[in-house]
Order: sequence, then structure tokens, then C-alpha cells
Amino acid sequence: MWELVKAGGWLMTPIVLCSILALVIIIERSHTLQFNKVAPNRLREQLITRLRENGDIGRTQLMNVKEKTALGDILATGLLYRQYGLESMTMHMQNRASVQVHQLEKNINMLGTIGAIAPLLGLLGTVLGIISSFLAITDGAMQDPTMLAAGVSQALITTAAGMIVAIPALVAYRYFQRRIIDINAQFETQAGLMVQELYDYQLLEHNYGLNTPVQNIVVDDPVKGERSIDGLGLDKAATATL
Repeated sequence: MWELVKAGGWLMTPIVLCSILALVIIIERSHTLQFNKVAPNRLREQLITRLRENGDIGRTQLMNVKEKTALGDILATGLLYRQYGLESMTMHMQNRASVQVHQLEKNINMLGTIGAIAPLLGLLGTVLGIISSFLAITDGAMQDPTMLAAGVSQALITTAAGMIVAIPALVAYRYFQRRIIDINAQFETQAGLMVQELYDYQLLEHNYGLNTPVQNIVVDDPVKGERSIDGLGLDKAATATL
């Protein structure tokens, strides 16, 4: 193996570095983008069950849920802002979902970049190898075929090495992209189901204005003096006679 690297010339160094970096990213993302670690099963059901049994979930418990998984971060954030109404709760969950998806996409673009530049590095090695072969011909390589073979072998080795690095990198890049799309869809589904269950079990804090008492308004009438009118615009003195 080391002999092949040496025969490929100096361009094999960046190709080997790209292969090592791609391998590290693939292993790390494969470990991170597991469904049971990002969006564990029955997490939403456990939160709703605890909320129905206790009427509320303590802030400390919700913060623990937020720190464990990405889906827990989204759902717990929604429950933390549940008291401020549906709109505030939804906006905060969307913000946390955007943050979590961005974290899941970490180093994915680097993997795509490696898949794009590795063949170019191999192609560059091919061109340099062919150039060295032609230069060897002008220096009398027809009498010494080994001088010609060195340039040809460099061209073939760098091309093959670039392809070997690029193909797995591109396959992993597309796979991880698809996995992130599926995880994002799971985030949206679980958040929507939680909101629906909060409505169904009457666990969502209702918006303001529905249960607030109507305030009395005092109007200064220069003819009749002060008179109290309720929030519906009716004169209490007039309605008392009805």
C-alpha cells in the first residue's frame, strides 16, 4: 500500500488526507444520526402522560429532557412556553427545530466537498503523470521504458485513488442528507401531535381575553354626572330597569 502511495506522487498526500477526513466524518455522523438517539420512541407519549397525571411538569424535569435528545429539546421547549399561548409555543419549537437540524447537518457539506474534489485531485495527478511521461520521451525514454512507466503509473494510481475516495464520500453524503430530511419530518410530526394532544386533553393554556373579567368604564357626563358603563357599552342605570 505504501509503495502505491509513493508511486502516485505528491498528489497522493491530499487524497489520503481527504480519505481520512471522510472516514472520520462518516463514523461520527453514523453514530450521531441514529433515530433512537435523536428522536427516541414514545418520548411524546411519556411527556403527555406525565402532564395528564400531574397537571404540569417541573422546569427542572423539562430542562433535563431538553439536554438529552434533539426531539426532547423541541418538545420540552414547547411545554416551557405553553403558558404563553399556542403562537408563542409554536414559534419557540420552530426555532429550536431549526437549531437542531443545523447541528445534525454538521460536517455533512464537508463530506460532499471531499466527494467533489477527490476526483479532481486524481485527474490532476493523471495530467501531471502524462506530462512527465512526455517529458521522459523527449529525454530518451524510448531507450529506457522505465522512465515512461513511472509517469503512466502515477497517472493511473492518482486517478484510481481519487475515485476510491470520492465514491464512498458521495454515497455517504446523499445518505446522510436523506436521513436528516427524515429526522426533520419526525420533528414536525411529533411536535404537531403534541399540540393536538394538548388540545384534546385540554392541557393547553388558553389565550388571554376569553376568561378575563370585563372592566367597568366610568364616563364623565356633564349633564347627568358620572355613570358607569360595562364593557359591552350598556348603561347600568338603564339596564337595571329591564
